[in-house]
Amino acid sequence: MSDWPKVRLHVVTGKGGTGKSTVASALALALATRGRNVLLCEVEGRQGIARMFDVDPLPYQERRLTTGLPDDDGGRGVVHALHIDAESALLEYLSMYYRLGRAGKALDRFGVIEFATTIAPGVRDVLLTGKVYEAVQRNRRNKSAIEYDAVVLDAPPTGRITQFLNVSNELAGLAKVGPIKSQSDTMMTLFRSPRTAVHLVTVLEEMPVQETADGIADLRGARLPVGGVIVNQIRPRDLDADELAAARAGTLDRERIEADLTEGGIAVSPDLVDGLLAEAADHAERRALEDSQRALVAELDVPSYELPRMAGGIDLGGLYELAGLLREQGMA
Repeated sequence: MSDWPKVRLHVVTGKGGTGKSTVASALALALATRGRNVLLCEVEGRQGIARMFDVDPLPYQERRLTTGLPDDDGGRGVVHALHIDAESALLEYLSMYYRLGRAGKALDRFGVIEFATTIAPGVRDVLLTGKVYEAVQRNRRNKSAIEYDAVVLDAPPTGRITQFLNVSNELAGLAKVGPIKSQSDTMMTLFRSPRTAVHLVTVLEEMPVQETADGIADLRGARLPVGGVIVNQIRPRDLDADELAAARAGTLDRERIEADLTEGGIAVSPDLVDGLLAEAADHAERRALEDSQRALVAELDVPSYELPRMAGGIDLGGLYELAGLLREQGMA
């Protein structure tokens, strides 16, 4: 059973380098099961989804990406993808609400749209989040568009996520009335509802964990719903507590290591054993740091999930493996 059965919009954020795009992609695969349609969105202009799934750069248009992770009976859903940019979103907005059509494209040629979205970052965020809101709120009456069971947003980093989602507050000094102000207020009803969850990705290092804690505090201060914390890139646990302590203290049994290497058919030399002992000490120190940071994550009082470091890098097979782990732990 999922820990988030009522959530339709999964917002994934995290400090740069923690793997939030990887986690967002894996979560989309995990949610797309039993015929469920899932939309995976990005808003940062990096074409991260295209690179992650090794496909051509995505346009401002929903595209079928791949099938999701099968359930126990083999049932799959479909993952669609969308690359959202503010300029295209503004053109669509002008066409829908002001019937500008070709006039809107003329404004784009003159650079007016880029100018408008640059001088007013709050408006830019309304346009980006507005497209996500529209995808979540669709219903079967709109027969020309896909109705999604879940939307996963690969969102801006933790340091900007509260500002990005708190669009009504960001527009307070720009627009007191009018359609954009009305739209932002309407979107906030979704973003602050139980149908939204903001998940934070971290690694077990001091700065990312602290930024995660600060991000949770900021989200709660803005009354935005905090989801889970995904601890990414966990190192394997090949040594028990006693062995780790011995490695840190430099008291591992050298003769036993030499005997094990010999038994495995490896030519033993003092340099080889010295190198292995140094690596073991480094690994033990790293594990001690991770354990201390894991204790801090546990104090955040939110559900947490762990994903391993993928030694060979992330490919599509690795994404499905991570999706399975997220499902096993109850995130999807």
